[in-house]
Amino acid sequence: MKQIAVIGSGTMGNGIAHVFAQYGYAVNLIDISEDALKKALATIGKNLERQVAKQLITEETKTRSLANITTFSDFKAGVSTADLIVEAATENVELKLKIFKDLDSFAKADAILASNTSSISITKIASVTQRPDKVIGMHFMNPVPVMKLVEVIRGYNTSDEVTQTIMNLSRMLEKVPVEVNDYPGFVANRILMPMINEAIYSLYEGVAGVQEIDTVMKLGMAHPMGPLQLADFIGLDVCLSILRVLHEGFGNPKYAPCPLLVNMVQAGHKGVKSANGFYKYTAGSKDLVIADQFQ
Repeated sequence: MKQIAVIGSGTMGNGIAHVFAQYGYAVNLIDISEDALKKALATIGKNLERQVAKQLITEETKTRSLANITTFSDFKAGVSTADLIVEAATENVELKLKIFKDLDSFAKADAILASNTSSISITKIASVTQRPDKVIGMHFMNPVPVMKLVEVIRGYNTSDEVTQTIMNLSRMLEKVPVEVNDYPGFVANRILMPMINEAIYSLYEGVAGVQEIDTVMKLGMAHPMGPLQLADFIGLDVCLSILRVLHEGFGNPKYAPCPLLVNMVQAGHKGVKSANGFYKYTAGSKDLVIADQFQ
């Protein structure tokens, strides 16, 4: 496997491209927006520079990694030569189904099609293709260059060979792959999102404030980041989407998203990406300041 295509140049997409390029793979980074691609390359460059400063990689590795990445705004051209295509688009079911239907037409017959989805059914995604045995989940954690885990999700028809290929490839990237089966939220988000949702309910019901809830979980449970800060970091809109997938997939009211979360997303308060969530964020500042509405 030599040629990798990554669809989507946002936070996850550029992180996935960064890691593959760092480990010597030729990467086609694909996005419909040229501006987004330029921003992605700048981000990758800064993250590689940070690794150099920490003596994790050499200057030569940084230069070689950037040279391994080619950007494409033409979807068909970007995927046509790839051995593995990793989709890292927005967590939207209809968008992912359209992408995979197109991929099935444009990709090589033997190419593996992977999704970085954090909750959407791999079996459902595979159903729009003529190669369900070659469709798999490859769920990286954010930030991709730092986090070791890759959740490898087998769809109902994913072959043993494809699963083993992706497990081995993840190890080549010095990641730790964990194989899981295809049920709503997989493992990571099936456990994480109800915890985050319960933290939001605790705030909504007046049990405690933002700082108090996060402090309890950090100091009492040894979490590096409190659940409300983590929700901001993930994106409150993403948290809401995953909870809706869980709620719909299991039909269990325990997964119903907290009304406060729904209102915040509808109001455009999405966490770090919008500079306002449970905390407010100022460019260049690392200070953790509680959002005005929760003070």
